[in-house]
Amino acid sequence: MICVICLAPVIPEFNWTYLFSKAPECYLCAGCKEKLAVIKGETCRICGRSLQFLESVHVKEGMCYDCQKWEDEEEWKGILQSNQSLFLYNDFLKETIARFKYRGDYNIAAAFVSFLPKDFGKNKVVMPIPLSDERLYERGFNQVEAVLFYAKVPYVNGLVRIHSEKQSKKTRKQRLQIGNIFKIEQKEAVIAQDIILVDDIYTTGATLRNAAKVLKEAGAKSITSFTIAR
Repeated sequence: MICVICLAPVIPEFNWTYLFSKAPECYLCAGCKEKLAVIKGETCRICGRSLQFLESVHVKEGMCYDCQKWEDEEEWKGILQSNQSLFLYNDFLKETIARFKYRGDYNIAAAFVSFLPKDFGKNKVVMPIPLSDERLYERGFNQVEAVLFYAKVPYVNGLVRIHSEKQSKKTRKQRLQIGNIFKIEQKEAVIAQDIILVDDIYTTGATLRNAAKVLKEAGAKSITSFTIAR
């Protein structure tokens, strides 16, 4: 097997678990694994941001400064219960995700599968953040759905995107000012459900909170989120 990122040979780790169980799928070489900065230690209790890089003055009651501002606004308070992210968005991951999203390298989705929690999505409705029809046509696939496909995680397409402007081209201020960009597609899959939204990158949290707000208004019980990068 070869690494889905750099195409180097992947050498499986031989141990007792490997010998006496079904061999796990290995999609990454050791070198690429080392370049992925797994988020560890204390994190913001809402957005999952690592707190080790923040000054204590910017942390309050376990929340980073950004989440404090979100929670101070009545419109957004409690909308997104929590977010978990796998990796820091370093240069290596930025380039990897760019290849994945914008250059059609679908197989890179497999690189993240082994890092997902074993019970991912258990007792929750897993819902990927959708692309607009225009973005889906350009890319050929939804990158979040690709990861869930490789991970064999069932999901529901319960949202439709009605706003097609590229968020990656916007400034932080512009992202925070976006209006409603989603509508409900399958209301019956939302009512009284615990939902986990899945996206590739958590930047300002605006996209996830907009999706969560629509779901909450449609009757969802709770909304959390999960992203590859933070």
